[in-house]
Amino acid sequence: MAVCWRCNIALMRLVLAIALSSHSAAAMAGDLIAHDVAPGIWAIEGPAAQRDAQNLGNNATFGLIETSDGAVLVDPGGTRAGAQALHAVVRELTRQPVVMVIDTGGQDHRWLGNGYWKEQGATIVASADAVADHKARGSLQLTMLSQLVGDAVAGTVPTYADVVVDEEHIIELGGRRIEVHHPAAAHTPGDSFVWLPRERVVFTGDIVYVGRLLGVMEFSSSASWLDAFTAIEALDPVHVVPGHGAPTTLAVAQADTRDYLVNLRERVREHIDAGGDIIGSVDVDQSAFPHLAQFEALARRNAQTVFQQMEWE
Repeated sequence: MAVCWRCNIALMRLVLAIALSSHSAAAMAGDLIAHDVAPGIWAIEGPAAQRDAQNLGNNATFGLIETSDGAVLVDPGGTRAGAQALHAVVRELTRQPVVMVIDTGGQDHRWLGNGYWKEQGATIVASADAVADHKARGSLQLTMLSQLVGDAVAGTVPTYADVVVDEEHIIELGGRRIEVHHPAAAHTPGDSFVWLPRERVVFTGDIVYVGRLLGVMEFSSSASWLDAFTAIEALDPVHVVPGHGAPTTLAVAQADTRDYLVNLRERVREHIDAGGDIIGSVDVDQSAFPHLAQFEALARRNAQTVFQQMEWE
C-alpha cells in the first residue's frame, strides 16, 4: 500500500499538538504562550499575526534556558514593551535572572528588545553579520514599528551585541553547554541557531518556520537558507523550536521550511530555463503548501523574490 507522506505529516502534527497542549503553560502576558520543551527549557510562542499594538512586535517564537548561574533568553522581543512582556513570562517560569540574551537574526523581534535586557544586566550575543544588519536596517525597522504598534514602540532604542560571533560561539554556563552557530545567511544575513547538544534541543530563529509560510525578502538568501537548514538537520535534534510556531519535530520543520524552499527554487529554475519572466514567476506551482498560514499573502511575492535571486546564480 502506498504511503501518503502528507497524511503522515498531518498525523504527526495532530499528535504533537496533543502532546504540547498537555505540557504547555497557560497563555500569559497577552499573546505569549510558554511551552515546556525539556527540563528547564521553554519555547515562548507569540502570535502568527502581523505586528500590532497588542502583540508589541512579539509575533515570533522565543526561547528560555535555565541554568544554575542564570537564565539565557533566545531573542529579546520586538520592542522595549515587548521585552517587558517577555520578562513577565520568564518570571513565571524561573527564579533565575536573565544573564544573557542571544539574538538569532536581523528581524526586529530578534534584537530591538536588547536595550531593556541590557538594563537588567544581561550580556547580548549576536553574529557579526546580524550586528551589521541591525545597524543597516534598525532605523527603517523602528519607523515601520511606529506605524504598526503605535505608542508601544516608545523607549525602544537600538542596542547592539556585547559579544560578536563569527561562525560559532560556545557558552558553558551553570551546567549547560550552549552553542551559537551562524552557518549561512537565511531569512536575514546574520541568522543563527542555538544548539543544546546534551538535551538535543535547537532554537532555530528564522531558519525554520512551522505552520506558516516563510517569507523570502530582498535581504534573504533562498540558496544559502537551505545550507543553514542542512546544518540543523546534521545535528539530528529531538526538539526543534522554530522562529515562528510551536515546538516541533525535525520532520515537520523539513516539511514546512526545507521542502517549501526546495520546491520554490526548482519551480522558479524551470520557469527561468523556459524563458519565463518575473511577471510570470508568480504563477509557478506552489500548490503543495496552501495549508500554511500567510500563503495567500506571501507565496507570489516569494516567487518573484526568488526569481530575482536565481537570475544571477
